[in-house]
Amino acid sequence: MIKLVASDMDGTLLDENSELPEETFDLIHQMHEQGIVFVASSGRRYGTLRWFFEPVADEMDYVGSLGCQVYAEGKLLDREVFSTLAIQKLFRTCSAFDCLHLVLYDQEHTYLLDDLSHYVRELDKDLPNAQRMYDPPSPGISIIKAAVCYDRASDIMDMVYVLERELGEWFTFMPSGSKWIDVTPRGVNKATGVAQLMRYYGITPDEVIAFGDSMNDYSILRFVGHPYVMGNARYALKQIAENVIGTNEEHAVQQEMRRILADQG
Repeated sequence: MIKLVASDMDGTLLDENSELPEETFDLIHQMHEQGIVFVASSGRRYGTLRWFFEPVADEMDYVGSLGCQVYAEGKLLDREVFSTLAIQKLFRTCSAFDCLHLVLYDQEHTYLLDDLSHYVRELDKDLPNAQRMYDPPSPGISIIKAAVCYDRASDIMDMVYVLERELGEWFTFMPSGSKWIDVTPRGVNKATGVAQLMRYYGITPDEVIAFGDSMNDYSILRFVGHPYVMGNARYALKQIAENVIGTNEEHAVQQEMRRILADQG
């Protein structure tokens, strides 16, 4: 029996236009009626996720900001805040490389640590409520998400290596799309977020399916009992998949949700 379904957003649940197919709302409602927990597992923040799922926002759970925000049945289970000292180290390291441009987020704002012209909008990196900053925000501002824009045409893995080498004690770095590097506090990721939901409900890994397509999904796909990987996913993820399904353009996750409902109905 599948008791929890966790899905990434961009490149997975969302279509090629980064929109949520209309059928998704009814599928989530049906899962809720059958007692199956549906979880949006994303780099997007909690407030943005609720906006995406507005018709069924109270019938599902959330692992937002790559595991830094965890909500079950409308209750906050966890909010991980970046260390002020760690953020300062990240800022100094990015400032040493002219190709790295840091972005920090609190619950409502985006803080750009470089000029807007250096940033490429890609997938969930839409930079809402952006403010230009010349130093990281004060310790009174709770940073729950960070990302680095890399403005070169190739070799993003070179800079992932550099950042891991310089700051691996503090952070984990993951390529996201072709121009971005996701940053999470060391030991925090989508897997730690869904693990808290599983403890909350008393669910075991073999009762969980997760869907993903990018490297920030690797942790959760390795953790759950049933890792399902998109046809448009990175090659490394396909190597650890229980099943490689269709693409997000084909609404493959929605097809699998329908199958789960039929099998357990």
